[in-house]
Amino acid sequence: MRVFISGASSGLGEAFARYYDARGAQLGLFARSGDKLQALSASLSKPASCYAGDVRCGADLHKAAADFLQDGPVDIVIASAGISVGILNGMVEDADVFREIIETNVLGLGATFEPFIPGMQSRGSGTLVGISSVAGVRGLPGSSAYSASKAAVTVFMESLRIDLYGTGVKVVTIAPGFIDTPMTRQNPYPMPFLMQPDAFAQKAGQAITLGRRYTVIPWQMGLVARLLRFVPSALYDRVMSRSGRKPRRH
Repeated sequence: MRVFISGASSGLGEAFARYYDARGAQLGLFARSGDKLQALSASLSKPASCYAGDVRCGADLHKAAADFLQDGPVDIVIASAGISVGILNGMVEDADVFREIIETNVLGLGATFEPFIPGMQSRGSGTLVGISSVAGVRGLPGSSAYSASKAAVTVFMESLRIDLYGTGVKVVTIAPGFIDTPMTRQNPYPMPFLMQPDAFAQKAGQAITLGRRYTVIPWQMGLVARLLRFVPSALYDRVMSRSGRKPRRH
């Protein structure tokens, strides 16, 4: 099994790398920090192919994909690179942060898949995995960019699944709740059903193997997400306006 993972240097990407390494996979790891990738590779059971680059740069991804594909077809591509930081619309200094979040979480996800899709289609197999979030179900305070990006990921993955229907290529969306990673440790509010990264990767890996179209992990947050869809907007606005906000970048 050959697996390519973006955002692999920390958080969920690192958890996926360790999960698939334990199952004997050949790994292609992509992230902005080459040093962290090399350190991760050294801690695995066998060396991974490491690629330093930015998912916002298509040339970086094409170069990494071309190199990794030289050793054989890729079975699974996991687009887990992402940014989660609070912004306030109306603060001019947050405009660039908004753009960075959308470019990384949405455009970067699509760009991660793009080099691998033709090969998967031609052989009629392979799995594309996109990391969405429960935060994309409804808008969260201070998280307009992040919530919007994850809502976009969910709908993008659904469209991609339809586009690839009947080709043999599976399209899997994983929507995490609160996972204990550097991305969530800055949150100044309660995080119900907080899950450890290795436990998350175990559940996500099972969903990927089964080719499930959409999975919320942990399952309890799936129930919360379904309930949130039915909360009247007036009540939702009043309650959420009193909640803690995701911190802005300083």
